[in-house]
This record gives sequence, structure tokens and C-alpha cells, in this order.
Amino acid sequence: MKLFSPETWVSFIPNGLGQVKPNHYWEMAKAVWQNRDQLPFAWRILKQGVCDGCALGTAGMRDFTLPGVHLCMVRLHLMRLNTAPALDIRALADVTAGWRGNRPLQEMNAAELRRLGRLPYPMIRRAGEKGFQRLTWEEAYGILAARIRATQPNRLGFYLTSRGLTNEVYYVAQKVARFLGTNNIDNSARICHAPSTVALKQMLGVPAATCSYRDWLGTDLLVFIGSDTPNNQPVTTKYMYYAKKQGTRIVVINPYREPGLERYWVPSVFESAWFGTRLADAFFHVHIGGDIAFLNGAIKHMLAAGWVDRDFIQQHTAGFDALQAALAQQSWQELEQAAGASAADMQAFAQMVANAKTAVFVWSMGITQHRHGVENVKAIINLALTRGFVGREKCGLVPIRGHSGVQAGAEVGAVPNLLPGGVPVNEENARQLAAQWGFAVPAHQGLSAVEMIEAAHDGGLELLYAAGGNFLETLPDPAFVRAALAALPWRVHQDIVLSPQMFVAPGEAVLLLPARTRYEQAGGGTETSTERRIYFSPEISGRRVGESKSEWEIFMELAERVYPERRPLIHFDSAQHIREEIARTVPFYDGIQHLRQSGDALQWGGPHLCEGWHFPTASGRAHFAVLSPPPRPAGTNLFMVTTRRGKQFNSMVHAERDPLTGARRNDIFMNADDARRLGLREGDWAVLKNHLGEYRGRIKLAAIRSGNLEVHWPEGNVLIQRGVTDPACGIPDYNTTVEVVPAG
Repeated sequence: MKLFSPETWVSFIPNGLGQVKPNHYWEMAKAVWQNRDQLPFAWRILKQGVCDGCALGTAGMRDFTLPGVHLCMVRLHLMRLNTAPALDIRALADVTAGWRGNRPLQEMNAAELRRLGRLPYPMIRRAGEKGFQRLTWEEAYGILAARIRATQPNRLGFYLTSRGLTNEVYYVAQKVARFLGTNNIDNSARICHAPSTVALKQMLGVPAATCSYRDWLGTDLLVFIGSDTPNNQPVTTKYMYYAKKQGTRIVVINPYREPGLERYWVPSVFESAWFGTRLADAFFHVHIGGDIAFLNGAIKHMLAAGWVDRDFIQQHTAGFDALQAALAQQSWQELEQAAGASAADMQAFAQMVANAKTAVFVWSMGITQHRHGVENVKAIINLALTRGFVGREKCGLVPIRGHSGVQAGAEVGAVPNLLPGGVPVNEENARQLAAQWGFAVPAHQGLSAVEMIEAAHDGGLELLYAAGGNFLETLPDPAFVRAALAALPWRVHQDIVLSPQMFVAPGEAVLLLPARTRYEQAGGGTETSTERRIYFSPEISGRRVGESKSEWEIFMELAERVYPERRPLIHFDSAQHIREEIARTVPFYDGIQHLRQSGDALQWGGPHLCEGWHFPTASGRAHFAVLSPPPRPAGTNLFMVTTRRGKQFNSMVHAERDPLTGARRNDIFMNADDARRLGLREGDWAVLKNHLGEYRGRIKLAAIRSGNLEVHWPEGNVLIQRGVTDPACGIPDYNTTVEVVPAG
């Protein structure tokens, strides 16, 4: 492997000085300053804990992909959530009045609320009251237990976000929900990779990434579709750097030419930190929602040229003839119009796929957050199957996760349609689980997160219990979501910090329950990464905040108060006890009970799923899917707009300016030709309008496909219509059509 590769350098200027890029070393210094009051604690978290940022997975500051330090700015930006002191609860006494020269808490945004500190005690606010009063834990449990006993189980709802939750928390929460008689439990994967799980399961018989990160290194072709990993999973740039050293070609399919995928300065690699690295070898611009058309076109070219692996297809797949017949009926004019790319572009990409002996396909929410998200994922799987790029070394399909721990949510049962182990909710599976647990398990499918909000708005839900999250920022149509939260008689917010949704006026009561972070969890905890690797994260010694409790303990202790006569059926003596039960209930998690110290890990399913082309489907074969490109909106003055991430983690915004793109939070990414046609220039104010609302922002000229726009999420949610979801998985569509009007 070459020590230096000048052909990949961006500039001779050290560390990209003067470029629009992150200043990693300055950001590291700021992180040290922000945590200066708890530096030893912060260092122990970094050295011993499993990262609570993205889902690449670490053991301390090491991973299982490459030697050397694994540390990124996402993790450092989140560190203050772990080290922050307790907030002064006097600030909660009246959330309608200013506090110490600041505006009222109910008017603060999420970042301002986080800066107040950690939630230290249980609190309650009743209808008509201006603020919260402190409770003891026994008082909080008693109030909640009485209300739950008086509520029909189908009118309860539980939601868990991905902010550092461990597998133990997911497991206990879903068991508690079912102990209380409901399958109304969901997690934040609903709005990220639910389509990936459904599509992979239907076509390949597996619900997760089929390969490991190591397979990126030296694969012939690494394809990113609708994914901006330098922003969301920054350490992947290190993987890409070393992959290119081994001859890997990197291709990007996206509406916008993401600067971080074009070039990046990897801070832990001297050559890249000094000169920068050109990552992508080829970009293919497509329309928002044009992925199926583009990938169908690539397969159509491969069929015409005889570039598919006929032996693999004949011996190990089903449905190929139907796909071939359907593609024959899709004209090049139709595909070009829907894709936003030429037939020549599709052929160029098809040629790259054909020339590769191995390939890995990576995608994220640019693919999944559509009303046809499942079909988008199926289009990627179709392409991989034409060449047998699954179930072998340096090949695979990777729905890359953006949030730590979210991979395990569905696997251990924290979803409304699956029980632990990923088995469907039905009478037979519920009976089998009831035999293990010793209590009846509901056999009907519950409500998803989106459906819970709809039910709350319509009076169909009486109590919503949210562990983390902020529905006001994460779901479409924030005004509707606010009205739905206000309509709920009871809300419970279990969290480490305050969030805006806590200050929606209570119907009857709002309770705040103070949680500990994963690093403070009694007995340690585990996390499952994108590549299915289960890591042990030990309990880190250090200060604890107020009367906060481990999250699994809160769920368990509440359930014990609801039905004290059945306490033994829901009680766990320790986190180790939970892991032992997970191993019995989720067969492919067997081994989790042996993870006991920092560095311990196991990868369920092994390095490759479907290895040797053995597919765990009913037929034993992988299945192709027949797909038609979704139509583009009609009208010359209409634009497709999608939401994107800036310098943020989930909905937690870390900075007003994105160092990768140079964009401000209110910028509107627009093609220069479109701007010229509308008489707009860089920095001009414009209004995006549709039937739902308006978004006012500044024009930012960008390398984006004409006819398409991008705005930041969650600010752009004011334009996104609620109720538009993928029928196969329930993910909301975060794309819409708008008119662009110059602002006066």
C-alpha cells in the first residue's frame, strides 16, 4: 500500500486552511473547554465507553475495522450531555416567565434548554399550573401507576428515541409495555431505517446489514446512495481513505454533490489531515425520488450488454424474469425523466458495476424517508443481486445507521408489529412468548409512533410515555403535532435534559422523570452497531446527577407499582439479568450474556449474512422485486424539496453554520440555472410555499439537480405533510413540492 497518493490530494495548503471544511482540531479544543469541569469523567467515558453518537460502534476509542484511534466530532459534541451539571429546578417553577434574564422556558429552543443542565428530580405539572413541582420517586410512581391502572391498555403509548439507549433499556421497555397489555411501542428507527428492515427481510430473509465495515476496505466498488456519511458518520471517511489506498473506487448517487464526499481532511491520518483526500471517483446527480428510475436504468443497460451474473441468478434467486419483462416496458424517456439523469449516465454507472468483481452498497435517509422508501431499498437490492454482490467477502448491503443503539430496537421487540427476535405479532408467537414470560402478551399489532400522534390528536390515546425524543421537531407538520400533544390527558417524558415538547400545556398532567446516560447505567449496558456487532459499555465511575435513575430501572419499577402482585414477572435484579433473558428470548443475541467488560463484543450472524448464498427465505432464494419509478410532480413552477442534516445530531443542532457546506440553517439549496430563471442570486431571500405552509430562507447556489431544493431538518418540517407514509413500513415522507417566490 502506497504511503502517499498525491493523485488524491485536494491541496498543498496544510489542513485545508481557507477551505469550507470542519476545523477538527479547534472543535476538539472547544470540546475540552466545554467539559473542563468534568475532564477526568469525560476522559473515562471516551476511554472505556461505547460511543453514543453514530452507530459505527467503538470499544472506548477503538473499533473492529481499523487499528488506531476511533474518535469523531459527533461524539465530542455530545459529551456535554454526559458531563453537564444538574439544572436549577427553580427555573421550572414558572415556565411562562423569564428566568435569570433569559426568555421563558416554554419559548426556548432545544439547544437553549440543553444548556440549562441535566434533569435531577421527578417533576409534575398539572393542568392550569404555570410550572412544575418536585416529586419523590414514590410519589411519581404512585401517581402514574394509578393512572395506568385506570386506562385501557390500547390507550397507552410508549416511544423510545435512540439517544444513547442501551439494548437493556429497549428490551425492558417493550416487556413493560406488553406487561401492561399493549403493543403500542415504537422507537426512532420508524423515521430512519424501517424501510431497510422491511425490504431486506422480504427480499433476502435478513433484517440488517449483510456485511461488515471491513468489507469496505479493498472492495472494487463502494457506492453511496442518498447518504452523507462524512456529516453523519465522520469516521467512515477514514475507512474510505484506506479503501482507496487498496484500490476501491467510490461512487455517489445523490441530488446534491455533497462536499464532504467530494473531499475531506481526515484528522487522524497525517496525509489526509495535511493535504486532504478526494473521496468520490464519480458523482451521478438524480432527482429527489429518482433513485428507482436511475437504478432500473442501470439494470436495463446491464441486461442489454449481458453484464449480469446469469449463473448466480438462476441458481440462487427468484423473480428475475418478471423484473426483466417489466424493465423492457419502461422506456428510456420515462426513466430519464423520472431519474433526472441521462441514459448515458445510467450506462456509465452500469459499466462501473459490471467491471467490479466485488461491491458494497451504502444508503441512508435520502433513500428511506420517502412514501416509496421500501421500494427505493428494493431497487438497490435488485442491482446487487444482478451480480451476486451479497453473502461473500468485500460485498454487501449496508443501511448505515446514524444513531447509536437504534439497530437493536426492533431486534429486541421495541416496535408495534414485532416481538423480541423480530418475529411478527400474532396469536402463535404471542402464546410462545407468554409461556416464557409468565403473563399474557397482546396478539394484535400496536400503533407506530406516527399513528400514536394521530390517535392522540383524535382522542384515542390517554397517556404517552416518551423516553427521550422531541416529536415537535422530528415529525412532519409541527403545528399538528403540538395540537396532538396538547390533546393528551397525560404525558410522561423520561429524559436526561429538557426539550420543547415538555412545555406543551398539559391536558391533565405532565411528568418529567430524570434518567441516567448509558455510561451511568447500573451494571453497564450493550449497544448494537450497524454491522450487527454487540458492544459492552461498562458503568463509568463519576458523579451522578440528583436522583436520576438508570432507564431500565424506571420502566421496571413503574410496572412493579402498577401491578405489585405480579412484580416477580417483570423484575430484574441487575442489567446482567436482563442480558441473560435477552439471550434466551432473542436467539441470535445468544452470547450477549457473556459480555462483561469494556472491549467485549460479538457480531450476531457473523461477518456476512447470507454467506455462501444461503438465503433464509421460505424458498431458500433471494427475491427480485418489480418496481416502477414514482411520477414526478407536474408543473413548470414546482420544485421537489427534501430535508437535510447540517451540523447536528438527530434534531439536536450544534451550530448555525454547517462547516462542510458553508450553509446556514435557513439556507435554501438551489441550482444556479433555476435561480437565474427566477431572478434570484446568492443570498437573496425567498419563500417556499405549498398548501401546508411557508418557509422563508436565503438562496444558496449549490451543485444540486435542477428542479430540486434542499432545506435543513427539522426547520423544513413546516412544509411536510403529515399522514403521507410508506404503506409497507409507516415511515413519513420528508419530501414535498413547493413553489418558490422571491421575498420582498
